[in-house]
Amino acid sequence: MARENRTTTRHGDDKGHGPKGHGPKGAKADPLDSYLWGMKLIGADKAHRTELGDKRVKVGVMDTGVDGSHPDLAANFDRKLSRNFTTDMVDIDGPCEYAGCVDPADHDDDGHGTHVAGTIAAALNGIGVSGVAPHVDLVNVRAGQDSGYFFLTPTVNALTYSGDVGIDVVNMSFYVDPWAYNCIGGAPEDTPEQAAEQDLIIKSMTKALNYAHQKGVTLVAALGNDNDNISNPRNDTSSPDYPGGTEHERTIDNATCFDLPVEGPHVLGVSSVGPSQRKADYSNWASDLRSGELEVAAPGGWFRDGLGTDTYRTNGNLILSTAPLNVMQAEGQVDAAGNITPAGEAAGTMKDCRTVKGKQVCGYYQYLQGTSMASPHAAGVAALAVSAHGRSERHGGFGLAPDTVRRLVMGTATDHACPAGGVQSYTDVGRGPEYTATCTGTTQFNSFYGAGIVSAAGVVAKGHHHGHGH
Repeated sequence: MARENRTTTRHGDDKGHGPKGHGPKGAKADPLDSYLWGMKLIGADKAHRTELGDKRVKVGVMDTGVDGSHPDLAANFDRKLSRNFTTDMVDIDGPCEYAGCVDPADHDDDGHGTHVAGTIAAALNGIGVSGVAPHVDLVNVRAGQDSGYFFLTPTVNALTYSGDVGIDVVNMSFYVDPWAYNCIGGAPEDTPEQAAEQDLIIKSMTKALNYAHQKGVTLVAALGNDNDNISNPRNDTSSPDYPGGTEHERTIDNATCFDLPVEGPHVLGVSSVGPSQRKADYSNWASDLRSGELEVAAPGGWFRDGLGTDTYRTNGNLILSTAPLNVMQAEGQVDAAGNITPAGEAAGTMKDCRTVKGKQVCGYYQYLQGTSMASPHAAGVAALAVSAHGRSERHGGFGLAPDTVRRLVMGTATDHACPAGGVQSYTDVGRGPEYTATCTGTTQFNSFYGAGIVSAAGVVAKGHHHGHGH
């Protein structure tokens, strides 16, 4: 299965059983919405009373692809604008499924991108789940391989394209491979060729992020799952992660080394919390409060949350979202007939069906956790900000300046203080001392939560609301 770039771990790290059956049906909610604790935490239900997202607002999912045929995504999926910037690589992605090794722009062979897309904008349509902004336009701007690697060229191409076609918000739940940290002039242990490659990645990504920002794209990215302080990182032992077997221990100097895209210019960095609102054990944090590494926190799931309660180590602590049937079948979670297998049941995977024009249509949903899942909650909130407060431009477009969106998202986030005493240990849930994290800063802005946990309700209510006749 995909490495998923340090920003996702699949179904916790342990086995567990998720809930079965369906949540209550209600107005403004879908059948499985009762499982989405993250949506409740950010007040998405309250936001939806007045703002479901504007169809003119385009959100780019820069990921492993989006299953455009998923019954919960199809209504919002923008086929016309969606693009795949990758070519499958047999050595990491396995045999090619399509001619020329280029997947169609509505296909996802990993599941990561489809899950992200559902959190942002699964349709409010009576099936499955609904997203943070269930009426916005979803654009697949694929930069990730089937295997979850994200290389420089597709990533830069996807960012440039996003700027050129007027995308409003882009979610980036990944880091650019093969370097977890790209260092100016390389790390001391790198070869001159490796140093030159990192210099190129830093230069190209900086240019592409600046370009997208200048073209009106609000950039949102996952902070990473290394349970590390990215303002003072430990040595990097995973890079380069391609080609296989070339990784070596590297000394990371924070002043000259960057985790990209999250540490790039104009990017809103997102850390992850569990249902208890505590920082998830795996989530990175950032002690340099001036550097713009971490802006906000969001629900990303935490399997080991809820110690002392019956939710401890259950899939319900993770984030439930849309899953491609082809991936669920390839993983053995769903059988050839479309039924959830015992393995799927154990992972909490769900199926929801309804009859459309006499035909049964089913959507599949899986639980994942990671800063990869936190970032799309924040991207969805950014999309609601544009929807609620955007203006029509003279040139016929509709949008909101990224710096304004950033101010709105950070300014309306729910303040969250550091834990008492500042030190958060995870030994009580079986984690070693390397997970212990220290929170610094104020209730208004600190190294675990940034400006706070994103608020869909807050961002919609802020200031003057433009009605769009939803």
